[in-house]
Amino acid sequence: MRVGGRVLAASDDFFAPKANLLKPGPAIFVPGKYTSRGKWMDGWESRRKRTPGHDWCTVQLGMRGVIRGVDVDTSFFTGNFPSHCSIEARDGRAEWTMILEQVELRGDSHNYFGLTDGRPWTHLRLNIVPDGGVARLRVHGDVVVDWKRVARGGKTVDLAAIWNGGLVLAVSDMHYGAKDNMLMPGRAKNMGDGWETKRRRGPGHDWAIVRLGTPGTITRIEIDTNHFKGNYPDRASIEGCLAPGASLGALAVAAWSDVLPQAKLRPHHRRLFARELVHRGPVSHLRLNIFPDGGVSRLRVHGTPAR
Repeated sequence: MRVGGRVLAASDDFFAPKANLLKPGPAIFVPGKYTSRGKWMDGWESRRKRTPGHDWCTVQLGMRGVIRGVDVDTSFFTGNFPSHCSIEARDGRAEWTMILEQVELRGDSHNYFGLTDGRPWTHLRLNIVPDGGVARLRVHGDVVVDWKRVARGGKTVDLAAIWNGGLVLAVSDMHYGAKDNMLMPGRAKNMGDGWETKRRRGPGHDWAIVRLGTPGTITRIEIDTNHFKGNYPDRASIEGCLAPGASLGALAVAAWSDVLPQAKLRPHHRRLFARELVHRGPVSHLRLNIFPDGGVSRLRVHGTPAR
């Protein structure tokens, strides 16, 4: 939902609205809370089906991509979860294709299913058999970007943005804030909408490794400490390497070069770097180092895709 995913339609959502399926954050349960239609549930729930068939819900993905796995989360649905589900997908307006054959579900559980179809999709249809409730649907995969269209004519784009396929592969610590927040759209809405480490009590510094959506040449970098006022990093530096498709193990021994030498940061401030950049050759990965610890709300990496 944060990157544009939305529920388009459902066969029935009598007890709980279909839009709940994509709500950010885990589902909650409120004992004793009821609506005029029955027990309030934080999910999508259809009425008991008294005719042949099954219920379904259609979802538009936030980004076109290859789906690697899904989580059909039935948290708090105990006697009212579907017994089975299946998933279909399509790209644009093409015909629906079954990508997950009918499988059994467990109630009040995360139901994880890996997928092997390597084609990109834009829409999903979750079929629940025969009826019931699902708290959340999570769809994990790799964004597929048409770079000829996105960066037409040498246009500068954010190579690290999540909608362009950027991904935070690893961090030294994320005690307070999730690493992926750094690449999300827009500015952070609060301090919890960024990446924040615990207070470091020993030597060293914290870091994050970012895989760019595509290798590219960097022209400007933005480090935003929005909302981090007494807990922002004192300084930051960035290194880069060109190793497309490399594993974390391979990146550990890759040839990293300075992209941004160590620079001072300010609290609650969007800091832009352009003239300070020292390595402008194409890179596929960046390592953001923060000294000694703290929080970063957003990281933007503006540049052009490598040919």
